[in-house]
Amino acid sequence: MDTLASLPFRALLGAGLLAMAFAAPATIPRASAQAQGVKSKIKVTVPQENAELLIENKATKTMGLTREYDTPALEAGKRYEYTFLARWRPNTYTVMTRPRTVQFTAGEDVVVDLAKDSADGKDRAEIRYLPTPEDIVDEMIKLAKITKDDVVFEPGCGDARVVVAAVKAGAKKAVGIDLEKDRVKDAKATVKAAGLVDKIDIREGDALDVKDYADATVIMLYMGEEFNLLIRPTLLRDLKVGARIVSHRFPMKDWKPDDTKKIVGQDGMDYEIHIWKVTEDAKKKYAAPEKK
Repeated sequence: MDTLASLPFRALLGAGLLAMAFAAPATIPRASAQAQGVKSKIKVTVPQENAELLIENKATKTMGLTREYDTPALEAGKRYEYTFLARWRPNTYTVMTRPRTVQFTAGEDVVVDLAKDSADGKDRAEIRYLPTPEDIVDEMIKLAKITKDDVVFEPGCGDARVVVAAVKAGAKKAVGIDLEKDRVKDAKATVKAAGLVDKIDIREGDALDVKDYADATVIMLYMGEEFNLLIRPTLLRDLKVGARIVSHRFPMKDWKPDDTKKIVGQDGMDYEIHIWKVTEDAKKKYAAPEKK
């Protein structure tokens, strides 16, 4: 069991937060020992044995699914707050992060389960960029059955080839969102070259934070199943019944697609694309709570 040393610890003092420093028991000054402090045991469970664990934004070195720590002497009866962050790679193209803030009274045992999805929607996924081949983009557009009345959103738009294809197929408007500045720059250049600046909005930001998915009639995805499951509650809360979601390759676990198309690409590789239509039943089962 490790002692948390040299990490900032926050005591909750009603009107504000007091920063304190951890120190190993052997180095606690005599004056602190005389304060009759108490320790808390902290047990943290992470999603993978090699997951990175940050406590108060400082990396820890312990490995394993379960990790245990002792606090230094804390003032008995006082409330403290601690922030944890797990970062891990479920596959070669995804980095997941999961934060958790915990409050406890000095002397209490503290259990932090970072192996479970965040109930507050704060889990995040960063996906390595890999463009969809142009012929597979065309198949996604066909499966979506794009019309002149459609508004197409693509979380993780990369170089904007999908949203450009959607508008060229007849969509009246499209929105692409990407976290990476370079991708946003590429996407804007693609849109400009296509002469579609007036119909395609490219945004820099986290697609999980988008507020206007209710405007979309079609969502295009190539972001990994982990991301699909993170965005699903938001999409099914905000999208209207009848909206379509098309995903290159990746499914949505227990929400089965309405159709899956298997394709041999021009490169000779096998591809799959899936489509879901938003229904009242799906919204009831998977939607996030209504926004306040």
